[in-house]
Amino acid sequence: MFGLGPFETVAIALVVVLLFGTRKLPELGSGLGKAISNFRKGYQDGMAIDVTPSDDRNAASASDAGSASDAGSASDAGSAGPSETKKR
Repeated sequence: MFGLGPFETVAIALVVVLLFGTRKLPELGSGLGKAISNFRKGYQDGMAIDVTPSDDRNAASASDAGSASDAGSASDAGSAGPSETKKR
């Protein structure tokens, strides 16, 4: 088990009991078990989720950036903002 002997395992268990107390251990165990099961479930389901932004969103953000740069003053007209650098 990860190269840990019985003495190391007992020492780790003792430190955990001293840190959290005997009342919190069942809550920690169930919380850890739920977290692991949710992680596994999310990992398996995550393969089916598509998080690629749609073209409609990209077009809307590009038109918003264009209208925002039109509204700028003459003093900042020469500076390229972050949205303008992406367009080049």
